[in-house]
Amino acid sequence: MKITSVTVRKFEKEGNRMKGIATVVLDDAFAIHDIRIIEGDKGLFIAMPSKKTATGDYRDIAHPLNTEIRSMFQDAILEEYEKTNEEE
Repeated sequence: MKITSVTVRKFEKEGNRMKGIATVVLDDAFAIHDIRIIEGDKGLFIAMPSKKTATGDYRDIAHPLNTEIRSMFQDAILEEYEKTNEEE
């Protein structure tokens, strides 16, 4: 599996911990939308797309199954996020 495309839309809302939304394309064949870029206490991290359940909890719709793949997603998304900062 290879990440072939990353698109980031930044948010500039003051006081909001969510800094953007990303779309990742895998192998030019499969897209994952609505990956959130969040400003945490220890820096930026990603949160996978989720939906609210009937009990009010949130459940991931799609997510990496291991740390290596999660790091691959996070590194690619945050790299693209930083590029959008440089272009402004």
